[in-house]
Amino acid sequence: MNSDSDLQIAGDILSVQHLLRPAPEHPATVAEFAGLARAVAADRGQWAPLVRYDATTRWYHRLRTGPGYEVWLLSWVPGQGSGLHDHGQSSGLLTVLEGRLTEHTAHGARVRGPGTQRVFAPGYTHEVINDSLEPAVSLHIYYPGLTEMPMHTAQCAPAAQDVVPA
Repeated sequence: MNSDSDLQIAGDILSVQHLLRPAPEHPATVAEFAGLARAVAADRGQWAPLVRYDATTRWYHRLRTGPGYEVWLLSWVPGQGSGLHDHGQSSGLLTVLEGRLTEHTAHGARVRGPGTQRVFAPGYTHEVINDSLEPAVSLHIYYPGLTEMPMHTAQCAPAAQDVVPA
């Protein structure tokens, strides 16, 4: 052997593409959905021009759909909140893009700032509020796509339904 290495490659390494697993077309795991949210968040030019602020109601926009999932963009002016709710049969991932949002659950309140992510399972009950003095923007991914958003009273009993993402 006339080589500085014991490793020998026979043929063109690029011709073995058929041996490699294809890259997934769409997210299939929690980690992949979290990665999708981080990628969208990093591409500010994709979402920032779409953001609108509405003093009368939370603004929302469906940013993207895929097989069985939806990506929503929401804005929150100071004082706006979602009300106590769950997401029916959908799992979700909340990512704060700008500002700060406070998430209230049965276990207390937690302030979430830019870049923070919260993953939740079907039936997870929470309330999200912008209780800061600045507007906030968040990204929400639901799998399967959001079809219901049951509202709850403070005792967490189901109430009316709303399909506005939160």
